[in-house]
Amino acid sequence: MLAGRIYVAPPDHHLLVENGHVRLTKGPKEHFTRPAIDPLFVSAALSYGPAAVGVVLTGTMDDGTAGLQAIKECGGLTVVQDPDDALEPSMPRSALKHVHIDHCGPINGMADVLSTLAMHTSDMSPEQPSHLLHEQALALAQGDPVEHLSAIASPSTFVCPDCSGSLWQLERNSPIRFRCHTGHAYTLKTLQHALEETADQALWKAVRALQEQTLLLATVEAAYRKVGEEDEANQVAQSRQLLVKQTANLRALVEDEPISF
Repeated sequence: MLAGRIYVAPPDHHLLVENGHVRLTKGPKEHFTRPAIDPLFVSAALSYGPAAVGVVLTGTMDDGTAGLQAIKECGGLTVVQDPDDALEPSMPRSALKHVHIDHCGPINGMADVLSTLAMHTSDMSPEQPSHLLHEQALALAQGDPVEHLSAIASPSTFVCPDCSGSLWQLERNSPIRFRCHTGHAYTLKTLQHALEETADQALWKAVRALQEQTLLLATVEAAYRKVGEEDEANQVAQSRQLLVKQTANLRALVEDEPISF
């Protein structure tokens, strides 16, 4: 990394820092997204400790909160935009709720704050809490994932929306957080959002399957009528009409419309 240069994570890549170097990875998504803020902040906390400064600005959900906690735990400094000044206040509000923040203010004063903090140096070696090392190893697919999870988490009843593996609830975390053995990570809020999205996708796939079956039955019915097998055709027609009604009801459920019976 070079002083005075801004590095931006490209789409679909996590951006990590490791002892003077920038690393791009296509590792497991966190909060159902990639890039995510938490992997960057955790890597900065482990590499730079007291010299790290984490900043959370406007944004939805609560990505960045766990990362700021990591920076704070390793002796670094934390900065958050005033939620009342943010276009999307969820992320800064979550950070203020769960992390001891060193500086909070409007965006128009952020440059001065960061310029001052950039002059801050520390000769202290970064502390590397074991639970953060375990999480970093999970994100980078290093070592035995079950051993890492067993050291910092307990099995939950939930399934990972990304890979369908079992989710483990991390210990001593606020907000509540989860990881699976492939490394995907969620807070309770981002898990709820991800499950809503995957449920919506599953319902539309079910609608598509019913519509395809209806079209197939229409073809079968026509084939029976063509050869004069009216009884068989009528039975298929009844099944097709039932599918049409089931499909309409399912679409109404997906689209939040009243269901008819």
